[in-house]
Amino acid sequence: MSIQEKRPIVSIISSLLIFGIYYAIAFNIYQERVSTIAEELEFWGAIVLILVPVLMVSKIVLYVLFSIFNTIITGEKEENFLKDEFGRLIESKATKNAYCVFMIGFLLSMGSLVMGMSPLVMFSIIMLSLMVSGMVQDFSEFYYLRKGV
Repeated sequence: MSIQEKRPIVSIISSLLIFGIYYAIAFNIYQERVSTIAEELEFWGAIVLILVPVLMVSKIVLYVLFSIFNTIITGEKEENFLKDEFGRLIESKATKNAYCVFMIGFLLSMGSLVMGMSPLVMFSIIMLSLMVSGMVQDFSEFYYLRKGV
């Protein structure tokens, strides 16, 4: 398996772990501190805004560690695979898939508000759609690398 195929797999696993831990911590804090609807909206808004940089920083650290460990274990230097036309096409299609999944999740979260569900449900759906869209992007990259575009 090439390094380009390993990277999305490692990213999927780490995304699940990071998101699971982050959401568990956020939900515990929510149960302890939030009592009114206004506090609930403010709390979940802050949690979603903090989630984005947490995921970005953790992905950067993960890619650096993955590159270092992969070079140590295999002895192969990482090449800049996603810089050619094929790599850009794969990245573009995978990003399109991720955007579509996130938009569906966003619409579902707005629909939950229309149906009278609590803001907790709406923000949970948004956070879940963020995670799933990232995983769809990684799965898409892996699939396109294996099967071609």
